[in-house]
Amino acid sequence: GIKCGGVLSAPSGNFSSPNFPGLYPYETECTWLIVVAEGSSVLLSFSHFELEYHTTCAYDYLQVYNGAARDRGNLLGTFCGHSPPPPFSSAWHVMAVVFRSDRHVAKRGFSATYRKDACGGQLTGLSGEITSPRYPESYPNDAECRWSIGAPDGGAPLTLVFMDFQVEGGQGCGFDYVAVFDGPTAAAPRLGRYCGSALPPRTVSSTPHLLLLFKSDFNIGGRGFKAHFYSAGECQEVFTAIKGNFSSPRYPNFYPNNLKCQWSIQLPPGYRVRIFFLDMDLEGRSSLTGGCDYDHVAAFDSGAENGSLLGQWCGQESPAPVTSPSNRVLLVLHTDRNTARRGFSIAYVGVVPMNVSCTRTDFHIQIPVQSLAQLERNRIYLGTPSCAAQVVGRNFKIHTRFDTCGAESQKRNNTSVIISTLYIDFSAGDQEDIHQYEVQCEPKRKEASVTLIAGSDPSRLSQAENLVDAQQREGEAMDTREIKSQDTSDIVFISICILAGLLMVIAVVGLVLL
Repeated sequence: GIKCGGVLSAPSGNFSSPNFPGLYPYETECTWLIVVAEGSSVLLSFSHFELEYHTTCAYDYLQVYNGAARDRGNLLGTFCGHSPPPPFSSAWHVMAVVFRSDRHVAKRGFSATYRKDACGGQLTGLSGEITSPRYPESYPNDAECRWSIGAPDGGAPLTLVFMDFQVEGGQGCGFDYVAVFDGPTAAAPRLGRYCGSALPPRTVSSTPHLLLLFKSDFNIGGRGFKAHFYSAGECQEVFTAIKGNFSSPRYPNFYPNNLKCQWSIQLPPGYRVRIFFLDMDLEGRSSLTGGCDYDHVAAFDSGAENGSLLGQWCGQESPAPVTSPSNRVLLVLHTDRNTARRGFSIAYVGVVPMNVSCTRTDFHIQIPVQSLAQLERNRIYLGTPSCAAQVVGRNFKIHTRFDTCGAESQKRNNTSVIISTLYIDFSAGDQEDIHQYEVQCEPKRKEASVTLIAGSDPSRLSQAENLVDAQQREGEAMDTREIKSQDTSDIVFISICILAGLLMVIAVVGLVLL
């Protein structure tokens, strides 16, 4: 019977828990929906806060949502006890506040104020977008906007990337400008001051906070700017190790809404990247278009979004492993304003560049030394450690006969093949890390292939890939003379055939003479 909650549509206002400053009633749930003019954001702050305390806020609590939907991906925080929530700035023009009390222990509750803000504010998400007022139209004169980026409880460093920039120029940027500070206030070290039409460089903070300050004078404007920010660690990482894994923010809990996260895999030249999707639970496909129009993860070759698209996935799909044509891959997660899910878990392994060929009796394996420069030759072996690679010029080489090095004959698809396993040992200290490749030869056709069996965790990376491609064929063309000179079995076979032919001719001639 207590009246509380409602829609707040004025440019500014205040609201409080029922009976404030008296004790709030038991078993009450109230929802306030704050809606300001589109294109603005909502600034929310609390002047008093006193709720029943619990370590996980399981009894009485207040929740703040970045939007209208009570979706876990929109949740900015859940609060209880005596510590007031920090100031919040919404990502768009809608914010929701929910208050709930149980049947025991009442307190004085809370009092909050809000206002419409045309620019600036406190941005606390893992990623987000910042634009100048009225962007992409000309920004107003005499504007001053401050965006303080970073969660109040700290976190990882931040990366700021400008996507578009056009601000009035001038000597020393004395008229209109954008300034970036390495901290939450303008007292922090300044990382840069920019104007004109050149894109400012990518900026990485040394702290979990950044301040973006925009000022315009009394005349001459411009289109303004658009920038993205990312929280390093959960929402932006660069991987250079031969293997690794990562997951969406907060996995296996629900990821936040309104994200754009990037993971870049950069391996040495010659390598390719093999990506395994261990788990995926994103918002599903559009019922209208059948496409991944809402939340989705996409992979791009060459490490940039303008590279070729390797795939785009959503829902609860189980994508097949993906291999990049190059040594760089960029994975990007986009989430929209509602319907969050658990997210994804991904592992990757670098595919070592190698050339594998065979004759009717031998395997020939060649790996550039620069690809495995940190390894001794005895860490690269075929079948058994006694069949280790030799260093010949700029390559690790293994040349063995089929009757050695643990090779065995098998029937596959009614074809006789010779199988062995190539081991590349990246282990360091107590951490075992052995990559395995199955090497196969069809002697009759003298055709070889190599298959990635496992990276460092065979139980998880057990899906294989045939790695014979243009790169290997190019390598085979380079080594044709060497392999021909080593193919003694063919030479012997041809010699026997010629000798048998000569003997037959002699025998026929002898019979005619008799």
